[in-house]
Amino acid sequence: MARRRVTQQGSEVEQADGLRKGYRHADTVRRLREQIVSGELPPGSRLREVELCESFGVSRTPVREALRTLAAEGLVDLLPNRSVVVSELRLPDLVDLFTVFASIEALAGELACAKVTDREITEIGASLSTMIDRHAKKQRSAYLRINQEIHRRTVEIADNPVLTSVWQSLVPRVQRARAMPNLDRERWTAALFEHSKMFTALQARDGPLLARLTREHFMNALKVLPRSALPE
Repeated sequence: MARRRVTQQGSEVEQADGLRKGYRHADTVRRLREQIVSGELPPGSRLREVELCESFGVSRTPVREALRTLAAEGLVDLLPNRSVVVSELRLPDLVDLFTVFASIEALAGELACAKVTDREITEIGASLSTMIDRHAKKQRSAYLRINQEIHRRTVEIADNPVLTSVWQSLVPRVQRARAMPNLDRERWTAALFEHSKMFTALQARDGPLLARLTREHFMNALKVLPRSALPE
């Protein structure tokens, strides 16, 4: 009986330790991803394990695991000499990325139109109203957060696990490109107008129209990326 209690306690300790390791890994990935996507860590920045450990207050294991995860997302490059750098934003790669991502979001919009409820339309409409307010106040970071939430909710409403998985694997790279401080006020305003048209299509549950508008929205964003700032 005593042995069984010891075994059970040992199992609980192992389980708790596993949960702590999982949390440290996920938290390190999240924090490092945010620094890359926001531009705090610009392209070409070298990522040193010791400095990251000190910055995040973790051991080398979660840092190494986080770097492997971010490499799979295309945010960092693992070089042959074992050094790690933030990946460059190269124009040909972004063209490929946006072409694929635009099609994924277009499909999500079309699927969502067949499933969206009145309550969900009201929810997204409220988010769009808030986004318009953030645009008027020139609060770009807040605007981008709400923007991303609208896109995420559309994917969730589409309710296709395969589509969701592919979308989640690509979205960090897309967010990083769209967060570049190059978008002028004219493009920002145009993007907001495009969102309004997309919402009208969702309200009408017009899947083909929303798919077309969504694809155009992403390809228009690609057009304004500064060619001089992106190596070919």
